[in-house]
Amino acid sequence: METSEESEEVPGSRLEGEALHHCAQRGIQQNRAVLVMQKNQTLCFRGKCIVTCLYGRVEVMGFTIDEGQKSYPLFSPASHCPLTLRALGHTDYVRDDRTEASNILEDYLSAAASRKKLVKKVTPTSSIILLDPLDTPLTRFLSSFTHLSELFSPPVSELMSTVLDTPLNGLGVIPLASNIEGLKISRSCRDALSTVINACKGDIDGCAVILVYGVKNVGKSTFIRILINTLLNHTSNVDYLEGDLGQTEFTPPGCLCLSTVKEPLLGPPFTHQVTPDHMIYYGQSSCETDLDGYLESLKSLWRRRPQSREIPVIINTMGWVKGFGFQLLVDLIRFLPVTHVVQLSHGVSTQCSSLTPDFLRTAQGYQTHPTTQTALDEFTESHCPPKTYTHLHVQSEFEGVARQGTATHQRSNEHRELLLLGYLSQLQSDDSGPVRPLHTLTPYQVPNTAVALGVIHCEVAPSHMFYAVNASLVGLCCLAEKVTSKGGPVILSQATLCPCVGFGVLRGIDTARGLYFLLTPVDPSVLRKVNCLLLGAISLPSCILTEQPGFESEMPYVTADYSFDLTGAGKIRVFKGLMRPSLMGVK
Repeated sequence: METSEESEEVPGSRLEGEALHHCAQRGIQQNRAVLVMQKNQTLCFRGKCIVTCLYGRVEVMGFTIDEGQKSYPLFSPASHCPLTLRALGHTDYVRDDRTEASNILEDYLSAAASRKKLVKKVTPTSSIILLDPLDTPLTRFLSSFTHLSELFSPPVSELMSTVLDTPLNGLGVIPLASNIEGLKISRSCRDALSTVINACKGDIDGCAVILVYGVKNVGKSTFIRILINTLLNHTSNVDYLEGDLGQTEFTPPGCLCLSTVKEPLLGPPFTHQVTPDHMIYYGQSSCETDLDGYLESLKSLWRRRPQSREIPVIINTMGWVKGFGFQLLVDLIRFLPVTHVVQLSHGVSTQCSSLTPDFLRTAQGYQTHPTTQTALDEFTESHCPPKTYTHLHVQSEFEGVARQGTATHQRSNEHRELLLLGYLSQLQSDDSGPVRPLHTLTPYQVPNTAVALGVIHCEVAPSHMFYAVNASLVGLCCLAEKVTSKGGPVILSQATLCPCVGFGVLRGIDTARGLYFLLTPVDPSVLRKVNCLLLGAISLPSCILTEQPGFESEMPYVTADYSFDLTGAGKIRVFKGLMRPSLMGVK
């Protein structure tokens, strides 16, 4: 996505049906396809692939891929909106397009007839892209679970709109017909992106700090990905401060982190789980129980960022914009040197007050209060000018805005499960061999005198601690003080929020030898700094335990010896959507 004249999206035709047979050819010797696209032509698809721009330029999720750039992986699973590739053409200088295209195609298509067919489609504004199959430890690990085997296939609602029997289908790319809208970017969204990009490119005092807020399911994460990708067209790095505990971008849920983004985000969060520069494991998907801890953690992360850095910073926030949640937003804007505040809303109302500089002057925060100004202050040097920043409003217009998806893999709890599985996939080997279940991997043996055990989200009696942490996800944390043992396990009476370097699965405890058995993808050199294992409310996905191959009898950590006939033994059923009598006119 460009920020000049090309930011105005020109309607283009969707590549579908018979057109795909004329502009796409598949290599016979290698499983790859070459696709010729005209300027503003789009390809909306489900699946996964590696894309290389051979000629011209293409754009996906705001990121421009030019010819000569490296290849990029694209992920378009059924859990999120389908990706759309858009051809931008190439720069304006004159070139012999047919001859140049013919030379390029010789390297990728051995059949002369296929090359000749595609060369006829090439014009001065065409783009030629190469699509290769994508097979990674992540995709292999996810597909090993029964309920995720069709994750990269179209959902049921799109089956009638899939374009089958094209040169792309065999690569894992399933084109969608034009009745599937794909990602829709509103005019106000484009204007906001353009304003922020121009500010980052201009002579702004220091670096641009952009805070994004809005209600749940209004498109904050998608907007941020597009913004980061667009910024990466102009700068090599973008800093990202995570403030949304439930729907994190680069880590498992329950984390607050500061990351440096160097690569475009061309898929949902579970496809780009990386190690942040700094991270704190909060241990819950909401901060309602400890608002002070949430704010202090974000302030601590911000202080760790070098103040001399002049690259843009994006701040993500929760979808909690009422009551205390709104007060937290007020505090963040006051605490951090914000230059732009982007508010996303939908419909005719804004769902919450607009956090403009004027509104902030009298707003009540959770930790901060409005500044009191006397008449004398206007004539003294002690008067501090009010905080100024640019407030931008984005109106989301995509289908299903503000509603949580109801199809398989689209609910927020399923997104959190995918985040955890994406992180645990890092335990798999890069070799293209079979997936190794977690119980077949060799764990680290950690003496229980070397690390402390703690629970963040609730109180657990020391005698029950081993039961609580066994077969659980734990944060690998670094306490400031040294852990000292009196010859046995070290149990924290009160867990504190502290730096976290990653996560592990405590797959077993040997009380006789005093050992914890820990599975983690964290590098051994980093593990040496860990002196604390923290348990939070973030649970392992149930499929990790229930789908363990190779066991004929009872599976470890899973029991069937349980009576659901006992009162309170079954699952708590929450009946949502029931209207209160007062709202139905019943008194």
